[in-house]
Amino acid sequence: MAHAAGAIGAAPLTGPDLTRFFERDAIAVARDLLGCHLRVGDVGGRITETEAYFPDDAASHAFRGPTPRNGAMFGKPGNVYIYRIYGMHWCVNFVCTTGSAVLIRALEPEAGIATMIDRRNNDALTQLCSGPGKLCQALGIDLSLNDRLLDEPPFSIAPSAPVEIVAGKRIGITKNAEAPWRFGISGSRYLSKPFR
Repeated sequence: MAHAAGAIGAAPLTGPDLTRFFERDAIAVARDLLGCHLRVGDVGGRITETEAYFPDDAASHAFRGPTPRNGAMFGKPGNVYIYRIYGMHWCVNFVCTTGSAVLIRALEPEAGIATMIDRRNNDALTQLCSGPGKLCQALGIDLSLNDRLLDEPPFSIAPSAPVEIVAGKRIGITKNAEAPWRFGISGSRYLSKPFR
């Protein structure tokens, strides 16, 4: 199924437009983020894979309420929430309504590719951002960028033309693992894992 989130070359979302885009159900936002163009400074690309999380979702960091670690999830729509997994990889999420967020799982590189290759020590284009940890490493995302809005430097996000969407179970979780809240661009080679 296609969605309409704007046009290719659209201006980045800012102010009230950013709020309107993100202040919605996390599943709707996760689907509409596919194809959007994310920039972090001079690097970035087209979002190809996302996962939705809700505050009443046992797999979500917001499930037990606000803490010093997850405070950014309770910020404004369009806020950035960054956390570390396995003690080594950063993950980036975009806040929707309070306590709900979308994990950015994969991206098709478009800008600053040489920088991404250097950061990842890998020149396979399809592997530069094929997972949330790889994506953060390639884009230079770490905890220093936590808890700021997507219209604040170094971030920007611009809407996309419609894309064909596939859905499946989320990856790498044990709680509420059956929820079909992982979304990707159909046929994309730039995914963390293929959709069944």
